[in-house]
Amino acid sequence: MSSNTQKTQQTPQTENHLGSTIVKFVVMMGLFLASVYSLNFLTLGNPWPMAVCLVLFALSFWIPQTILGRSDSAGES
Repeated sequence: MSSNTQKTQQTPQTENHLGSTIVKFVVMMGLFLASVYSLNFLTLGNPWPMAVCLVLFALSFWIPQTILGRSDSAGES
């Protein structure tokens, strides 16, 4: 019984540490807010702020979902 108790109290190896999760969140939120901020410089004659906005916005969602996300091997142990 004590061996079962020890197993349930261990932290899973797939769980992220709080510090690294906060750093990742701050970086991704920074990318997102920078994309929104770039729209302040948008004019009809200058399309580059919109291009920067689209790239930063896409990166702020693509990086966490693909690079930082879970793998597709959820059923494998």
